[in-house]
Order: sequence, then structure tokens, then C-alpha cells
Amino acid sequence: MNLDYTDELNELSDFSKLHVLIIDDNPLIHNTLKRSFVELGIHNIKCAQNSAYALRLCEEIHFHIVICAFNVTSDKDGFHLLEELKFKGFVSKCTVLIFLSSETSETLVNCIVELQPDDFWVKPLQPLAVQERLKYILQVKKKLYNIYFAIDTHEYSTAIYYADRHLKDPNLKKYHLNILRMRGESLIDLMEFEDAEMFYRSLLNKIKISWIYLGFVKSLLKQHKISEIEDLLETLISQPDTRFATYDLLAQYHIENEEYDLAYDEIKKATELAPRNIERNKKSWDLARLTHDYEGQFNATKNMAKYAKNSIHDNPELQLNVIRAGVDYASTVTDEKTFSILNQTDTFMYTLEHDYDDITMYKEAIIVIKARLHALKDEKSMAQRLIDNNISLKPSPSIEENLDKVKIFHELGQREESVILLNSIKNQVMGDCFASQVVNKYVEQESEERTEIHFTPKQLNTMAVEFYKKNKMRPALNSLSQALKIAPHNHSIAISLLKVLLTMKRDGQLMADNFEIADSVIIMMEKQKLEVNEEKMFKVLKDKWQDGIDEIRPKPFEAVDKVKINDGL
Repeated sequence: MNLDYTDELNELSDFSKLHVLIIDDNPLIHNTLKRSFVELGIHNIKCAQNSAYALRLCEEIHFHIVICAFNVTSDKDGFHLLEELKFKGFVSKCTVLIFLSSETSETLVNCIVELQPDDFWVKPLQPLAVQERLKYILQVKKKLYNIYFAIDTHEYSTAIYYADRHLKDPNLKKYHLNILRMRGESLIDLMEFEDAEMFYRSLLNKIKISWIYLGFVKSLLKQHKISEIEDLLETLISQPDTRFATYDLLAQYHIENEEYDLAYDEIKKATELAPRNIERNKKSWDLARLTHDYEGQFNATKNMAKYAKNSIHDNPELQLNVIRAGVDYASTVTDEKTFSILNQTDTFMYTLEHDYDDITMYKEAIIVIKARLHALKDEKSMAQRLIDNNISLKPSPSIEENLDKVKIFHELGQREESVILLNSIKNQVMGDCFASQVVNKYVEQESEERTEIHFTPKQLNTMAVEFYKKNKMRPALNSLSQALKIAPHNHSIAISLLKVLLTMKRDGQLMADNFEIADSVIIMMEKQKLEVNEEKMFKVLKDKWQDGIDEIRPKPFEAVDKVKINDGL
């Protein structure tokens, strides 16, 4: 081990050398903790009422103990502050990390658990309890320091080696659960999933606690053994202390198996239970795009912008993504929601242009968005002028900006330019090792759909209305089918499609494939949550469609062949 390791370990053993940082906007908390620590012999204590000052202190002083309130309301919350402290290396596994909060809701606890603090203290604080818990945490940190250090340096095999040695030491028996937990996590980090399964399975024969169950589940999911733990998964989902982590594990499992609809269902549940994690919201956004949930995209990007405010993640791109998702959403709705969505995007555009110091580097991206807004309002000539005068086919380093360019070219009917740029994006994603599997799939899907379908859902719906008025049912059905393919959550389009099919049924115009279209729309609508008026309308249309439909539905090929054979006999 190097000198830093030895020095740090020695300092943990000497209270007079410990440096403590307390981050809380309440001076009374500072005083309570300082008095408690001074009585223990800890005198090097710094206090911060906001995260900006806390970060400055961390740049100047190495702290052994960081105590942070969750609700540091003056600039950023404790979750994002500690995320930044970890990112910048001011807090590691070797640091004693303690969270403070007067709240104990499930969502808050989930957010805290994600950062893996050493302890969670609930306000109001009791000085004697604080002293006892801190002494115990320092003992754990000191006794198991070599494991923590190995994990900090990503030496997971070394961590397992030390864990096995410590487990043989009877003097460390009271720390065995801490040791076992780090051993299991190290096996997972090494991707030794079979060994991890055996390890957790043996623990479950003796101990029944949440982290063991979750480690066991993760090791089996990584080996695609979900069928062996279906009942256990149901149980874990029903328990508050394991529900969130189980949803998260299932989402990742379904992504890895390209079951994107199922992954999206799970990630939405996990995000609702722990909304502050930006990476999880990003996954939710990507999966919403892949599954054509435009409202979900809009909500996910809004959450990212909201929870990233003043954090290490905060940047103009997040505001741009909300506006882009808003325009996408508005281009799929066919009712008064459009105005509400566009009003929200205007608010985010104002924030972008007034709250960030330098947005000149986003000039082209903003012009593309403004052109899309003009196109959405049927101001095609204004949109075209903006694009002709300011936008080139040269790809930007930003995948999102390039995708937005594809959309405006597509919306203006410049399909050749759209395809050229999509091909560039494909190459860009293939060369980007950080692009996720879901983003890759989404770009592939965009390429296929924009080659096949030349209009937005709103445009297709408008075309269908005109065809319907002129009694051109097949073109109306085709337009609505295409619209529903790229906007499957638009209930208005689905209802319009059923109305067209009913008209064709009444007039004897149904073709063999129309029955399959109707069946799939009915199944889709039955799975979705409908408004009361939508539910009533859908029930009426469904009943009308199913009335006598079996008498005119084409027989399966096998049945037809059998009838012909029997007739021949």
C-alpha cells in the first residue's frame, strides 16, 4: 500500500487529526453536531450552509467525514451535491459519508440509498446517539479500510482477498455483514455471476436481509435465469425496501434482452420512486422514444432539466432536449393539448435564452427548433427560409441536434437530405462507445420509419380527415395506420381508425388485412389507460365492430383448404 493509504488509516485512528465537514442550511444543526464531536475529541470541524461553499472547502481541505443534509435548499439539494463530491473525488468509499434529513419518505430514502452513505441520521438529532453511531462507523471504516481502499481503486479481486481474510478473524465478527456485502458486490463488479449466485445463495440459507436478496437476483438476471426467481421478484416488488432496486434491475435486464417495452414499464416505476437520478431519467427518455411515448419523452426531459438544476449535470442541452421533446409531442397530438405543450416549450426556450451565459454555440440548434415550430404551425415558407439560410447537411458533434435536423428536413418534405443525415448519424452512433444500446436501436428505428412514412402523425391525421370527407376510406385507413405506427399512444388517432373501419364494414369494403388491423388496435387500446370519454367511445366502437364480425371474417387458410377438400369429396 502507498503512503496515502497509511496516512489516512493512521488519521482515522486519531480523533484529533480527523477533519469533518457539516453541510446543512440550519445553524442549529451545526452547533448540535459540533458540540457532540468536540466532546469526542474532534476539533477540526468546518460548516457550510450551501453547496457552493462546501465545494470550495473540499478543494482546500481533505475531509475524513462528510455529513450532508438532503435539503440544502439554498442552491442544490444534498443528492446532487454528494454526486458532485463523488465525481470530483472529494468523497470516496474511504470517506465516512452520513446523510441528514427530517424526512423519511420512500422516494427520499431510495435516492439516499443510491449514493450508498455509511449512515442516515434522522432529525432532530440526539447528541449521545450521534456520538455512539459515529464511533461505530469510524471503527468499521478503520477495521475494513483495506477493503474500502481496494474498491476505491477498482481492485475488486484484492477486495475479495481481504474480505476472505477478515471473515476468518473472530475479532471482526461484528463486522461480518459489512464484509460480506462488499465481497458480493466485488464479485458482481468482476462479472463473476456464477460465483456471485453461489455466494448469495449460501448466505440466504442463513440470513434473510434485503441486500442479499437483491444481490442474488442481480446475479441470476445477469445469467438470464429470470424464470427461477419469478416468485421472489414479486415478493421483492411488494416490499418498500426492495421495490425500487428490483424495478431498476428488471429494467436493465429487459434492455439487455432487447425487450424495450418491458424495460420502459420498469424504468418508469423506478424513476417514480427515485426521481433525482439523471442517468435513470435519461434511460426513461431513450426508452420512451423507442416505444413512441411522446408524452413520456416530454416528462422525462422535463424531469432531467428540473432535477439537474444547479447540479454537475446542468447545461443548456437539457433545456434544448425538453423543447425538442415538446415539439415532437405537439406534432403527434390532434386536440387542444397542442397549445398547452407549446406554451411549456416557450417557457423552456425563455429559460434557455436568459438563464445561461453563453448559448452562441447552440445557435444552429435553436434555429432548427424554431423552424420545426413554424412547420408545426403550418408556416412552411418561414421554416424553409430559416433552414435554407442557416442550416447545412454537415453533421454536428451532437447526436440530438442531428436528429432534430433530420426531423425538420423530413417535415419539410426534403426526404433525400433527411436520409443522408440519418446515415451520418448511424455512423456517428457506431463510433461512439458511450452511446447506449437503446440509442442505437432508436436511430435504427428512426431510419426505417422515416424512409417508410413521409409525414408526421398530425399531418397524417389531417390527410385522413380529408380522405374521409371525400369518402376515400382506404387512403384514410392507410394514413391513420401510418400515424398510429409512430404514435401508438394517441387514442384519438386509434378511435378515428376504428371509425373508418366501421364505415368500411358497413359499406362492404373490408379487405382481409383490415381485420388484423382492427384486432391489433383493440388489443392496444385495452392495454392503455383511457380517459372516461375515450373509454365510453372505445366501448361503443368495439361493440359495433364485433357485432357480426365472425360471420364476415375470412377463414384461416387451413380451414379454407379443409372446406375445399371436403367439397371435393
